[in-house]
Amino acid sequence: MKRVYLIYPPSVVMNREDRCQQPIKELLTIPPLPPTDLMYLASVARNEGCECKIKDYSINGETLEEFKRDLLEFHPDILVVNVATPTLESDLTVCKAAKEVFPKILTLAKGAYFLKENISVLNRFDDLDIVIRGEAEQTFKEIVQGKQLEDVLGITYRKNHIVFNNGPRPFIDNLDELPFPAWDLVDMELYRRPDNNKKQAVIKVSRGCPFHCFFCLATPVSGKKVRMRSVDNIIAEIRECKEKYGVRDFLFWSDIFDISREWTVNLCNRIIEEKLDIVWSSNTRADTADYELATIMKKSGCGLVSIGIESGSQYMLDKMGKKTTIRQIETTVKAFRKVGIKVYGYFVLGLPWETEKTAQETITFACKLDLNYANFYTATAFPGSRFWDYALENNLFDDEDKYKSAYYYPSVRTHELSKERVFELHKEAVRRFYLRPSFILKTLFSIKSLTELKNYTIAGISLLFKR
Repeated sequence: MKRVYLIYPPSVVMNREDRCQQPIKELLTIPPLPPTDLMYLASVARNEGCECKIKDYSINGETLEEFKRDLLEFHPDILVVNVATPTLESDLTVCKAAKEVFPKILTLAKGAYFLKENISVLNRFDDLDIVIRGEAEQTFKEIVQGKQLEDVLGITYRKNHIVFNNGPRPFIDNLDELPFPAWDLVDMELYRRPDNNKKQAVIKVSRGCPFHCFFCLATPVSGKKVRMRSVDNIIAEIRECKEKYGVRDFLFWSDIFDISREWTVNLCNRIIEEKLDIVWSSNTRADTADYELATIMKKSGCGLVSIGIESGSQYMLDKMGKKTTIRQIETTVKAFRKVGIKVYGYFVLGLPWETEKTAQETITFACKLDLNYANFYTATAFPGSRFWDYALENNLFDDEDKYKSAYYYPSVRTHELSKERVFELHKEAVRRFYLRPSFILKTLFSIKSLTELKNYTIAGISLLFKR
């Protein structure tokens, strides 16, 4: 029986999903998420007869020495490391540490960085044996089955000191074929909502996005075709999380949740009909929802939606290929707020065409909208995105350390603004939004428990002293 050890390495706490590589410490109201990607891989390996263990070393601030201690205890044959672009260097130190303990261990890494930079990484890190590019489950299944590496699509690997790059792996068309994530291998107590401190499970309901926005990795990572799990399959996983692990708060994770109105309505109706009594959140676009859809989402337990608003400048929305309008954003936010669903707005400052004027338009627009929360990201050009290619072509990178604080400190300058000015605008946006007297009063009156009060107080203090 092969033993497989799947880890989030000893590093800063991040949300390590391939398209959302966010250091938590720099964000206000976004919690760390469970390692769902590793849980899927563990279930795949279990189905092939492997013994699996998952550990998130970052969540408790554990060290490389503690990782080595755990290796000696578990004695794995295969190590799988989730690698985030901002922490690539430190993440991959675990491969060297693992080889020091067990020289014959097979070391694998997965992450969005490898969509573009795969050969170069293997050439730089001698203790890394394989990188998985793109969707990982079928690729990993063939690896644990012992298939010859030259016949495994979607990997770049080393053999006899030579690096080989195999062809791309097709996307999984039927997501229902995947086993449910191995929830039993993760301590759900570690992953809680930031407002009420309750355990929250992540249900991945679909993959893929057809819009391919300038800055986003969703389409390169998951493809243009939206592949939705069946409603039956999703309901079954919700039931498992409720009945086995006592979870009733869910994040329905997708690249775009409600692109199919029929599918969304069917899912909501099933949740209602089966009296699942859950609370859930999801993302949405500003042009895929309306009051009618918001009403049934609320009735089925939806308490919050996140919307990638991105900018309050129509010029910037058009340049980034968002394919939404200011009017659509206003209408959609109003519809959700009218039915009592909280709205979390995401904004990005510092794309190449950003000016003082467009940035101020975004800040003013964010304060004008009836949002419950907002995050103002600074533009980060990740390999694999159209933004990355554009930044290289237009010489917008100032230094080698492009990701020292992804989404917080800018990775590029704009055509008109320095990175330092974009960073100042980012801090101005956060303070202007959250320190409005009207916002503070509305938030205080919405608090329903001492836990919420405590969490909001901590967030407020963090905001006041934000560097």
